[in-house]
Amino acid sequence: MSIPILTLLAVLLVGACSICAAAPWISVMDHGAVADGKTDNSAAINRAIEAAEKAGGGTVLVPAGAYLSGPIQLRSYVTLHLEAGATLKASPRREDYPPEAGRGSGESGRPGLITARDVRDVAITGRGVIDGNGLAFVQPDTWKPLGSIGSRQFTRQGDDFMHPRFGTEDGPFAPQRDRPGNLVRFFNCRNVLLSGVTIQNSPTWTVHINRCDGVKIHAVNINSLASDRRVPNDDGIDLSNSSNVLITDCEIQTGDDCVALFGSQNVVVNGCTLRSRSSAVRVGYNAGATRRCVFSNLVIHDSNRGLLVNVRADNSVEDILFANIAIHTRLHTGDWWGKGEPVHISAVPLAAGGKVGTIRNVRFQNIMADSEAGIVIYGVDQSRIRDVSFDNVRLSIRNGPLSGSYGGNFDLRGADRDERALFKHDIPALYAGRVDGLRVRDLEVRWDDGLPDFFTHAIECEDFTDLQIDGLNARQAKLGGTSAVISLLRGRDVRIRNCIPAEGAGQFLAATMVRWRDSR
Repeated sequence: MSIPILTLLAVLLVGACSICAAAPWISVMDHGAVADGKTDNSAAINRAIEAAEKAGGGTVLVPAGAYLSGPIQLRSYVTLHLEAGATLKASPRREDYPPEAGRGSGESGRPGLITARDVRDVAITGRGVIDGNGLAFVQPDTWKPLGSIGSRQFTRQGDDFMHPRFGTEDGPFAPQRDRPGNLVRFFNCRNVLLSGVTIQNSPTWTVHINRCDGVKIHAVNINSLASDRRVPNDDGIDLSNSSNVLITDCEIQTGDDCVALFGSQNVVVNGCTLRSRSSAVRVGYNAGATRRCVFSNLVIHDSNRGLLVNVRADNSVEDILFANIAIHTRLHTGDWWGKGEPVHISAVPLAAGGKVGTIRNVRFQNIMADSEAGIVIYGVDQSRIRDVSFDNVRLSIRNGPLSGSYGGNFDLRGADRDERALFKHDIPALYAGRVDGLRVRDLEVRWDDGLPDFFTHAIECEDFTDLQIDGLNARQAKLGGTSAVISLLRGRDVRIRNCIPAEGAGQFLAATMVRWRDSR
């Protein structure tokens, strides 16, 4: 017997409504919220979330309007949904974020605005805005002084390095004491969704994912530019000790790192646009093992560093792929780490006598970079960097207004001693020191005219083993200059082939204490 189509549709609609009934929508307005931008709505929003949890799960609706709030606690099986036109704004009062003993985040140990802790199947969705009120927690008339090194004496410019007379427009501001913690926090959660919303003006890290498994962040706009990209430590998304994470189709503009990974595995970042006065992508530092991560189809623009891979403690970074990425970097005024590098890989101890882990198997494919500095790969004797490859890379190095006052230095902060933190160094297009198993295939280098004299070789390698350069199209930085296109010092097992010196190239190769690989 056939069922009439209208009857079938009625059955389906009834079924759909029963599903909706099992997952109710609960408005914060029904629990006392006031959309006037002045009333503290913390209690009302938390009551709505608790009601959804007691119902077995559901969606808490924040309608259009402005809602001031202190800390909010998300619960299992609850979605916080911000309608288009809704703004959830963090309280500007420090006392509304009381310290959490052993549970806080940021340097203050305080909560942020939204926290999910020890829960599962939790989400924040919608087209609304979460605003951290970040400028309430900085000193906008005070600049953060040059930190993390004891002296400028090792830089090319000495005491003139980063002098305020060269500009302060890029910040950062000095933070106030005891800022609130990370604006949106997911701690020890499973099955997390963050989708559609705009998150802006964080007083410190914007989104912190810590000890989570199964995270999807999609089409989120993280934007400290809404107030000012001079707030220090306002990272976009920070992953620590988390697994199985997808970050897709996001736009992130921050003063500090856009996306940072510490001790995390199985991470994909795809289809994002990133802008930072620090590093657009940062992988590793001093916590846990970071492995099996893919970064693809990214646009990085107006950033201080493009792609950063580093270790500073007894941790490791391995099996990392960067592919199909367009990078634009430049020097910025102020105390932001980095000196315009499109790619930076380094392994140095963080403290004197400290251990330093390993970096190995990092791949770069189909990269276009426009930069005011070169690629830096820097290992140390106790941690040589292993198995790095560049395949189909086009690097254009430009002159910039800060090249004389900031350029011609390597920035390895944090590091164990001043002379290794920030120091004078000539700038080749690609520098590699204490590296084993470097592969460079199809690298094209183009230089601006009139670059400072500290720009030198297309490739400079020292203290290395197992080097292959296949398909270099480049010249040295200066037309008619004395620098060789390729400079090799203290290495073995070298193979160079299929290279085309660019027009104006002088000496192609300078090699000292180098042993060549048997080509037979």
